[in-house]
Amino acid sequence: MRHLVDRKYSVIYAISLVALILTLKAAQLQLFSNKYKEQAQKTTLEKSLVYPSRGIIYDRNGKTLVFNKSIYIIYAVYRKIDPKMDTTLFCSLLGIDKETFISNLNKDWKNPQFHKSIPFVFLNKVSPEQYAIFQEHLYKFPGFYPEQRSIRGYPHNHASHVLGYLGEVDKKIIENGNGIYIAGDFIGKSGLEIAYEKELSGGKGVNYILKDNLGRQVGSYDNGRLDSMANPGEDMKISIDLDLQAYADSLMMNKRGGLVAIEPSTGEILAMVSAPTYDPNLLSLDENRSAGMQQLLLDTINRPLNNRAVTNRYPPGSIFKPVISLIALQKGVTWVNRPIFCPGFFRLSASKVQKCHSHQTIHNISEAIQHSCNTYYFQITKDFLDLYSYKKPGIGLDTLVSYLKDFGLGSKLGLDYSYENKGLIPDSKYYDRVYSKETNGWRSMWVLSLGIGQGEMQLTTVQMANLAVIMANRGYYITPHFIKNYPSGKLLPIEFTTKKRVRIDTKYFQPVVDGLERVVTAGTARVAFVPGLDICGKTGTSQNPHGKDHSVFFGFAPKNNPKIAIAVFIENAGWGGDWAAPIASLLMEKYIKKSIDPSRKYLEAKMFKGLTNVKNYDLTTIR
Repeated sequence: MRHLVDRKYSVIYAISLVALILTLKAAQLQLFSNKYKEQAQKTTLEKSLVYPSRGIIYDRNGKTLVFNKSIYIIYAVYRKIDPKMDTTLFCSLLGIDKETFISNLNKDWKNPQFHKSIPFVFLNKVSPEQYAIFQEHLYKFPGFYPEQRSIRGYPHNHASHVLGYLGEVDKKIIENGNGIYIAGDFIGKSGLEIAYEKELSGGKGVNYILKDNLGRQVGSYDNGRLDSMANPGEDMKISIDLDLQAYADSLMMNKRGGLVAIEPSTGEILAMVSAPTYDPNLLSLDENRSAGMQQLLLDTINRPLNNRAVTNRYPPGSIFKPVISLIALQKGVTWVNRPIFCPGFFRLSASKVQKCHSHQTIHNISEAIQHSCNTYYFQITKDFLDLYSYKKPGIGLDTLVSYLKDFGLGSKLGLDYSYENKGLIPDSKYYDRVYSKETNGWRSMWVLSLGIGQGEMQLTTVQMANLAVIMANRGYYITPHFIKNYPSGKLLPIEFTTKKRVRIDTKYFQPVVDGLERVVTAGTARVAFVPGLDICGKTGTSQNPHGKDHSVFFGFAPKNNPKIAIAVFIENAGWGGDWAAPIASLLMEKYIKKSIDPSRKYLEAKMFKGLTNVKNYDLTTIR
């Protein structure tokens, strides 16, 4: 009997002990566990992200290029939505139909990107006016909550390719963003917006908000002690001159091509145009964004979103002649006063000749540049390639290529810009592959077109403009860039302040620059002559096997103490002196003299009128 009593008490003791343990565990979970504490808070607290204002972008003179304007995003948490909500009222307040409501609400719940308990973007781009009406009724729609965001606005319809645009983050960006981005965030997608995303975007803040049982805000949690402020993005002043950019946009209307203007002493890009262009407001993240983007993407012929100035590569044509002149002089392949007779052609073989246009006898390198003599440059190119052995032109070619790399060719210049193309400078390995079936290798006569900027050589427009900078500076350049300064006083990267010198003695620049001046005063670019401006430049006609040749020009002004260097490339426009040279000279005149002389207004009007029927998109204010 005693045994049974002891057993009874043992059982009671055990049960009591288990009950005590369970009670203590429950207390621990309720009182001390952050996990369950957070779950409880979710019923009364809402964690709200505070988005920073994106940095404003100004031109070099302080004129606003990009500003911020507000929109609202409506998020939804599926499990919190009242199935009996008034969908008719909801849709009318936000200006959507029920089909859109159903489509936006029903997600692929098997996709790990979505969860019925996690907020997702229900509706984007709600205007402040529309949201003000919706906000008065927000408490009637549990499970929906708004978030104020900033999108970009553009007071001027210029420099669209330079500035770039914003877009919504995708899954890949979120996964690789180390927790910085969530669905619905905006990020720079092109141009300076993506190049300076880190500086412009700023940092998010957090607010903890108390809500009542109807989901209405009743105040901040713990007097806001846990809240954190958003850090606004950094404002930037860029090198673009808005007035010059607007004028360049006007001159490039109804054309295809690129234009780049640079301040030689600093490397600052004063203007960059890719034609055809578009109004940047077309891609602002408002309710019209989808239509604007579709309009631009559907034009597969003009490809208006493509920045031709930095991504398209072209044969430079005769503007390459001053470059090889300098390298040949430096290497001792030729000399300043070397005369070369031009009979109107250059014989490549017993049966093949390369024609040259009619001009006077060439006595020196300045005259060769002035008259753009092909025969002269075929000869010095041959001499260069055969410098070590006519059977091994690859050695001479690679020597030439090593100098061209000093000029920033064959590689990216390093702009503070996305998607820069490096161009193409063929070396010996390139031609070894091309002529791999030739048992005795290839010869210099087969690739002499390189000497006149043709053949396989291809440059971008910004590389051409940088060549003009090197000529203007008599032997150096600073990496072209858009950033001028940070209002915060932060120093510029060292590559945007450091001079990069080419391996050419300064003395060789004088005869070449003299030749560039003669091109404008008495050569192929006489149309570019402006009294008192001392423009130096070189025309080029870039051969095009697929249609009409391209019009090219590079130059700088004034000759001494240059203020602007420029390259213009117009696709399918013919001679360099027909379109590219006049456009460049008008821009130089406008920038330096601030106005166009009445005697040149006819030329300005011709350039404004344009060349083709290329469409420009909603540039209604361009004059």
